[in-house]
Amino acid sequence: MIASRPDHQRIVITGVGLTAPNGNDLPTFRRSLLEGRSGVTRFETRYFGPTLAGVCHFDELRYQRRKEVRRGTRAGSIGIYCAREAILDAGLDWPNVDRSTVGIYVGVTEHGNVETENEIFLLKQYEYDTQYWSHHHNPRTVANNPAGEISVNLGVTGPHYTLGAACAAGNAGIIQGVQMLRLGEVDAALCGGVSESIHTFGIFASFHSQGALARHEDPAKASRPFDADRNGIVVAEGGCMFVLERLSEARARGARIYGEIAGYAMNSDAHDFVLPHPGRQAECMELALKRAELSAEEIDLVSTHATGTTSGDVQECLALRHVFGDSGRTVLNNTKSFIGHAMGAAGALELAGNLPAFSDGVCHATINLDRPDPECDLPGLLANQPREMPRVETILNNSFGMLGINSVVIVRKV
Repeated sequence: MIASRPDHQRIVITGVGLTAPNGNDLPTFRRSLLEGRSGVTRFETRYFGPTLAGVCHFDELRYQRRKEVRRGTRAGSIGIYCAREAILDAGLDWPNVDRSTVGIYVGVTEHGNVETENEIFLLKQYEYDTQYWSHHHNPRTVANNPAGEISVNLGVTGPHYTLGAACAAGNAGIIQGVQMLRLGEVDAALCGGVSESIHTFGIFASFHSQGALARHEDPAKASRPFDADRNGIVVAEGGCMFVLERLSEARARGARIYGEIAGYAMNSDAHDFVLPHPGRQAECMELALKRAELSAEEIDLVSTHATGTTSGDVQECLALRHVFGDSGRTVLNNTKSFIGHAMGAAGALELAGNLPAFSDGVCHATINLDRPDPECDLPGLLANQPREMPRVETILNNSFGMLGINSVVIVRKV
């Protein structure tokens, strides 16, 4: 059993900081999920025009000066806000923390597109004379931003880097934090994922060209995974950072513990640029279960990845049916139906939204599931209304990305 590991090898979540389209902290986000409150709204972006998106409304100036916001990036601001909130939530005595022992691991789907598009747009007024190109371009677009912006803001001198893992990135950030703690490389990890994707017209235009951008006259009903009338992805921004610590150290300081990372896995489809491979997704879930020393029947809640695309949802359902079969006790839900697809932040946000089920015993629903697609039939899929559960002690969190990158994180109640 996982609990038989020594406490210094057991990694727990002690802090959560987030911004989502329907909440800027975990209690607000959780209430929105339980009350069926969508964060999708009408949105207009340069060149592409009117569309729908999940838009965050956090206070950028809570932890940054205006000059820092202008110099940096939207992803950096999201990461700083979430990291600072996670530290506060964890109750760390931050002024006295040895910051050389803290690591920062941030998952991203992409980074730099927003800044590059904006800078080229501004350069037009100078007839594309590159002598007017922003000297901030390089630090804004290097791959270690936004983790680097968090490091500068917090004065963290331990390792920091981003992990490019497409839409599996939020889980990838968590997994990296766990591994570094178990290796003894750090004593605390700030990890998760961020996305600023709604501020680039290119992502909307690309999904539209692919025929995978959601449309609906009612923005709140546009994101509808597993529904027969789904027609694509609602792009969202957002972020979620966790504080991870060793169980021994968390207990020593009397920290509140949200849950323990019991198992995880990442693998690759090696199959296609876009189309998922259900067999590889199933293998990823099975490997995470094996590492957690749990059977599928012992998982109480599955947070699904489904984005609302016609083919992608079906492929994940094939994988889920393979792993969980006809189990009548495992309940499944989907958070993207509320906020859209927050790309690199998706896995972290979706895990965070479900963590309170360990204490309140409630599974939030999948909204907009009005006409379930027969091809997406899943025993235990919770539609439209939250459910009180007889127990919630284990959560399996799916997060899959383009070019066939898959990630699964399993958390258990401590």
